[in-house]
Amino acid sequence: MSSQPPIGEIPSAVRAAPGEPVIRNINWGGLRTLYIKEVRRFFKVQLQTIWAPAITTLLFLIVFTVATGAKRPVLVGGETVTFADFIAPGLIISQGMMGPAFANASFSLLVGKIQGTIVDYLMPPLSTAELLAALVGGAVTRAAIVGFVVWLAMVAYPGVHVTPHAPLAILWFGLLGTLFLSFLGILTSIWAEKFDHAAAVTNFVVTPLALLSGTFYSVDLLAPAFRAVSHANPFFYIISGFRYGFLGLSDSPVTLGGFAVLGLDIVMAVLCYVLLRKGWKLKN
Repeated sequence: MSSQPPIGEIPSAVRAAPGEPVIRNINWGGLRTLYIKEVRRFFKVQLQTIWAPAITTLLFLIVFTVATGAKRPVLVGGETVTFADFIAPGLIISQGMMGPAFANASFSLLVGKIQGTIVDYLMPPLSTAELLAALVGGAVTRAAIVGFVVWLAMVAYPGVHVTPHAPLAILWFGLLGTLFLSFLGILTSIWAEKFDHAAAVTNFVVTPLALLSGTFYSVDLLAPAFRAVSHANPFFYIISGFRYGFLGLSDSPVTLGGFAVLGLDIVMAVLCYVLLRKGWKLKN
């Protein structure tokens, strides 16, 4: 007599009641598969997703150091450093990491909605947290790769010193900064209905916040009103903390900035989770 169950019958060991999921814990296989899919997606067009933002960031460094003078002193935290050393860390995190993180996170769900393939993200046996983790993981991976490429190039660039001073600060603010833009990108992809909407967020939210964050200037030199505006910009604390990791100097309290950005990331993560769970603008 055969020990195999009849065709179509589920063995009692794995049989579940109607509506009860068989996978009761984390679906590591599905999470890994979606993460690898996200990484492979941007690697297939790496000239656009990795090398283009890296070269653009280096062009910013070249243009600004040549135009203003790489050795011009800049006041940071009551001490002076050369302009080249001041601008390099800010370019790595703002242009080389946060920008690609936003671009990657804002693409997947949006293109799925436009092409009608959003079901490929919503139907697999993945929880909302697993879906969010895979999408964010892909964006952070892309940001880390671009940032590392830019850092290597700056190490070889004459007159620029990007030797880590506080590696934990670099990792902390680098991770929090890319997470912040990843969550913002996912919120954008949930809300947007066409690529113009995502481009509007890039042009009118991300780019102004990046350019007015103290990447290219010290906020200590600003008038009090403009300094207050800069301190209300979350990009300012990310860039200031990341710069501290290389220079040991900061425009703002590093600990306060670190916890402020962490709290903001938690709020953004919860908002992304709630909207994904409800399927807002996704399950239409």
